[in-house]
This record gives sequence, C-alpha cells and structure tokens, in this order.
Amino acid sequence: MAEPAKPIGRAVLGIDAAWTKTEPSGVSLAVEAEGGWRLVAVEASYEHFLARGRGAAPGDGRPKGSHPDAGALIGASRLLCRRAPECVAIDMPVGPNPIVGRRFCDDEISRRYGARKASVHSPSAARPGPISDTLRAGFEALGLPVRVAPPANGLIEVYPHAALIEFMHEAERLPYKAAKTLTYWPDLPIAERHRKLRAVWSRIVEALDRRIAGAGAALPVPAPDVRGWPLKAFEDKLDAVVCAAVAITALNGQALPHGDAEGAIWVPAGALTAEDELRSR
Repeated sequence: MAEPAKPIGRAVLGIDAAWTKTEPSGVSLAVEAEGGWRLVAVEASYEHFLARGRGAAPGDGRPKGSHPDAGALIGASRLLCRRAPECVAIDMPVGPNPIVGRRFCDDEISRRYGARKASVHSPSAARPGPISDTLRAGFEALGLPVRVAPPANGLIEVYPHAALIEFMHEAERLPYKAAKTLTYWPDLPIAERHRKLRAVWSRIVEALDRRIAGAGAALPVPAPDVRGWPLKAFEDKLDAVVCAAVAITALNGQALPHGDAEGAIWVPAGALTAEDELRSR
C-alpha cells in the first residue's frame, strides 16, 4: 500500500463576500509550507473556486453571484490542500447572533480609522442579513464558529481597508477601487487615473506576495486598456487574498479583534504609540 501523503501545515480561507446573491465574491486559499505561507488558489466567485476544487479551470468568463455554501467551500479547500482551514476570514459583517443594525465594532473601527478615510458601512437585517446568517450557521456546523476574541481558529470578520493601512504602514485608506478613480483623482484624465490605479494595485500585490508566496503570480495587474467587469473581478480576488493575510496574522496572534460579544472586526496589530492610542480615544 502506498504511503499516505505527508500532511501540510495550517490553512486559511479568505472571502471577499458580497452582501447580495447577485454579486460575485472573491475566495482565496493559503497554506503554511516549509518556507512560509503560499497561495493555493484565488478566484473571483464562489462558483469559480468550487470549479477549481473539482480540478476544472474556471476560464476567463465573467464571474457571477450565487448563494454561499460553507460546506461546499470547505469541501473545495480539502480537495485543493488536503485539509480544512483553521481560520476563515470574511469581509462581511458576521457575528454570533443575527445582525439587525450597526454594531459597536462598526463604530469602533470607524472611530479608529475614520480620520484615515476607512470608516465602515452600516449593516442591516436585510443587507447582508440572510447571507451573513447562512454563512455563520454553515461554518459553525463545520466546527468554525464566529470568533470575537482569541484564539482565531474559526470564522473571523475582517476589513481590508484597515488591514492594508496596517500591512503597508499607510497614513490613510489606499485608493484602489476602480469605480472610484474619479473621486480619487478628479483633475486627471481617465488614462492617467488608470495608470495611478494600477500603480497602487502593483504596490498592494507586492506587499501581499511578501506575506503569501505566489500572490504576485496569481494576481497579474490588468493591462492599462482593460475596462469594465475584469477590473472588479481583479479587486475581488485582491481583497480575498488580503482577507487570507489577515487570517494568518490572527492565527499567529498578530491581529486584534475590535468589538464586543456581538461582533468583532480583526485588524493586523499596528505600531501605534501610546500617544497615538490616547489620541484615538
């Protein structure tokens, strides 16, 4: 009988979750290898990620929204890396109980990062509502309950804008959303705006590749002439890898949960001085 494959290290799943079923959600999977963490897969939708788990190439078609299925996502992760993730980091409001409105953790992140242009949106019972409830229940049934305090082995809520501020030591939120280039650079022509956007994307990808090997190869920045949905698909994959990077820091005790028993947003621990901390209160 053949000797079983040698087990690999820990795994994390990062999900840039859409708040509605009509929009696609980016998904990434990373594993701990001998030389550090490496990216196993990143796709721009649940369907594309599940296809990757089945060994099929999702192709270059436009990603579509679909109902999230925690069991299917964990199953695909097992197929891709022979184990379930220890931590699932999701960019969507999620808590131990159904979410009906703005929470203390939303106010806390906005208080800490609002002056740095990284406040959070307010959730409601309708949005993400049932989607959040479905994912919470699904992952909890698989042994991954919502974590609002260490340890982070479970389902954690993350916020890529705040994470990138800390990962890259930025003074404020990075201008990396394609739909907002006119807001970022109102006085520049469209070609120059897209040049600057791609320069920011390149910096983010380089920062992620230093944390998760293979991120750079898996996230080629779209060519300057690319427009439309491929840019959003790239952003969704980029944010999914950011989520995975936060999951890694959380598992390693290098991220802090901001919130209370009803919900916490995990952010990589920054290098705040005592004076900075006092000023933020």
